[in-house]
Amino acid sequence: MVAVERAMVRVRRRQTRRALASEAAVDPTLTALADAVEGEQQAARPCSVTSLAELLSVDQPRASRLVAKAVAAGLVRRIADQDDGRRSLLELTEAGWAHVEEVRLRRQERFAAAMRGWSAKERADFAELLTRFVDALDG
Repeated sequence: MVAVERAMVRVRRRQTRRALASEAAVDPTLTALADAVEGEQQAARPCSVTSLAELLSVDQPRASRLVAKAVAAGLVRRIADQDDGRRSLLELTEAGWAHVEEVRLRRQERFAAAMRGWSAKERADFAELLTRFVDALDG
């Protein structure tokens, strides 16, 4: 378990430095926001500032500031909630989708480089085990 903990600390440090999104022209916090909105859209779940705050593990005022910044950057837009007229929902704009895809491709390139020399079975086993590990952390 010590080796797993050490490896996870190294991963967290790299994320803290935003190493996986460092080449992006957009603020890394907006990349995290766009990733979260995209995940909710893909899952067909409504995404509000409140749900975004929970997804990003920030308080609601911070989430509101991030959303305002993302709207100003053209990554997301607010739309009226058809079930509750007092609330607005968030969705990615075309530019937001393009940004998410650009960052996703950059991440995949970095991961592929890190796993160069791994067999297809090793990559598949790693993906399965990592997914199980993350699912257990969430559960």
